[in-house]
Amino acid sequence: MVTVKINGEERQFPKGTTFETIAKEYQKDFDAPILIAIENGKIRELAKIAKKNDAEISFLTMRDKIGYSTYVRSATFLLVKAVCDVIGDIKKGKIKVEFSLAQGYYCSVKGDFTVTEELIGKIKDRMWEMVKQNLPIEKQAYYIDKAREVFASQGMEDKEELFWYRRSSYVNIYSLDGYYDYNYGYMVPSTGYINLFEVQSYKEGILLILPTQEKPNELLPFVPREKLFATLMEAKKWAEEIGVVTVGDLNKAICEQRLQDVVLMQEALQERKIAEIASEIAKRGNVKFVMIAGPSSSGKTTLSHRLSTQLRTHGLKPHPIAVDDYFVNRELTPRDENGDYNFECLEAIDVEKFNNDMLDLLAGKTVEMPRFNFKTGQREYRGDFKTLGEDDILVIEGIHGLNDKMSHALPQESKYKIYISALTCLNVDEHNRIPTTDGRLIRRMVRDARTRGTCAKRTLEMWNSVRRGEEQNIFPYQESADAMFNSATLYELAMLKIQAEPLLFGISKEEPEYFEAKRLLKFLGYFLGIGNEELPMNSIVREFVGGSCFKV
Repeated sequence: MVTVKINGEERQFPKGTTFETIAKEYQKDFDAPILIAIENGKIRELAKIAKKNDAEISFLTMRDKIGYSTYVRSATFLLVKAVCDVIGDIKKGKIKVEFSLAQGYYCSVKGDFTVTEELIGKIKDRMWEMVKQNLPIEKQAYYIDKAREVFASQGMEDKEELFWYRRSSYVNIYSLDGYYDYNYGYMVPSTGYINLFEVQSYKEGILLILPTQEKPNELLPFVPREKLFATLMEAKKWAEEIGVVTVGDLNKAICEQRLQDVVLMQEALQERKIAEIASEIAKRGNVKFVMIAGPSSSGKTTLSHRLSTQLRTHGLKPHPIAVDDYFVNRELTPRDENGDYNFECLEAIDVEKFNNDMLDLLAGKTVEMPRFNFKTGQREYRGDFKTLGEDDILVIEGIHGLNDKMSHALPQESKYKIYISALTCLNVDEHNRIPTTDGRLIRRMVRDARTRGTCAKRTLEMWNSVRRGEEQNIFPYQESADAMFNSATLYELAMLKIQAEPLLFGISKEEPEYFEAKRLLKFLGYFLGIGNEELPMNSIVREFVGGSCFKV
């Protein structure tokens, strides 16, 4: 027998009992499926056997980030396997998991087939067949060379290349009914757990719709986001043109000393996009307020400077304004449910003062602009007077820029709204996407440690709150933007790795943020680290790694 503690209660189970068996006894206490066990502070897949005596065991469900990621990863594995079965020849047709889109995950296809409703029906039928069969998802450790042979036999050149640069001597490979694949993270023990999903055609590809972490027991209707999709597809096209689609491609470019070409082409493509936006603003003729908004660590400040430079080439005179300077005084700042200051909500901004100042400027009046003192928590006036001339234009940066409530008094024709985000289009491999939130989180961690002395633990601790603010105040308005700008670069994670790893290693096993730090360290381990010597000083990445020519 093995003795364990669950919720402070001592329990005994026969030797060889899996965490899955134990979890089933406690599932009634949870309102979402249990997908992961925690044993003495270590993450355990449910298929593993509970071996340690006196171990403390707890469980994670789909409402927890780790549990939810496990479900998404497993459902994606099921989809890829079903596509292979329906196509019949794994080398004949391939599916690539591209990016998240609303409640779905968009997958592109290539090969001797096209996506039809008949094909979608067959894929769904095969997925549900495997769910009903409750087939085991098994994990086995392979030596790197053997793993690469397995991938080669299935036509997975992307995984072959990825593990050419792997430092460890072995890799875990998952199998399902004769199909083998690598999955970056934990998996459920069998297909029976993957019992809530939808598959549909979308554009030229396939959309896998899954429940959300907040509502794990229901499927929400898919809401298309056409502008976001177009921006993501543009980023995908850029990656293909540059020849860096996966981490293996990037590592190969670094080893072959082609990194400078990758950097220069990526920066040129971004500059071209900024120039196009500036040209559109100038053509409209009546724009006085350029509103830039986006989630944390998107590079809003650098974009405002680079856009201002492009606007000058059209004879315009841009002036930067930060919405943060219109924060209400600290004692008036709303608090969240935990009693902490909520700087993300619209009520943290003196909206009426902002609108009155902007209207006065639009009317040709001279206005003394505020500056918010973040140390004292008070708005200050330091003699910064501004008057708008005929060619003057304000470039306003702030998270609420897309929300018309923020600028409710300003004429619509005087506003041009830009949504910016770091929409990572680089994949670990064709079946393992990189969440855009991971790129932004690592950006923020590096920047805040360098400029504010904030430790990685604090950044991770705050991240959930930051994300909630984005979900409430930014993402609902992104489709209302006149233009979208993707600030992510293909090479930046290899550059950020050098500064991020020491910060993450500073988080001890006793800290609640340890699991996330460990996950990010494993993720960064796929990249070969590079310096930033060849990075242009006006690059958006400079806002995070340092050395920018702008005041960021």
